[in-house]
Amino acid sequence: MSTYMPKKGEVERKWYVLDAAGKPMGRVAVQAANLLRGKNKPTFAPHVDCGDHVIIINCEKAVLTGNKLTQKYYYRHTGYIGHLKKTRYDVLMKAKPGKAMHLAVKGMLQGNSLGRSQITRLRTVVGAIHRHEAQKPEIWNGLEGNK
Repeated sequence: MSTYMPKKGEVERKWYVLDAAGKPMGRVAVQAANLLRGKNKPTFAPHVDCGDHVIIINCEKAVLTGNKLTQKYYYRHTGYIGHLKKTRYDVLMKAKPGKAMHLAVKGMLQGNSLGRSQITRLRTVVGAIHRHEAQKPEIWNGLEGNK
């Protein structure tokens, strides 16, 4: 009996919706990263991109626990010498809550070409309405136990 290895063309991708309202941002990001990697599937292999599509709604209602709103920073570099820009997370959550969630999920994926292809299947939405109803996404209740 040989071990089953999934192939790129054999992967079936589903669509899932995660609701971030009132939940810690890190907990939602972990669930999204696991779905993007495909760790919920019995055919998971760490070297194959076998994950699903994830839509995170209500990103602006995600909670940062502790003093993270005032003490955590998002850093980016412009490419010029001495031009390191930093933004506090309370400002980032007001201006671009979808980007804050995207960064949290991206930090939990692999830092290679596999992780870069997985993050393209993530959609973050401000508000409860998304535009992917045609894909018939399922609601993922992984934080409380799925279905």
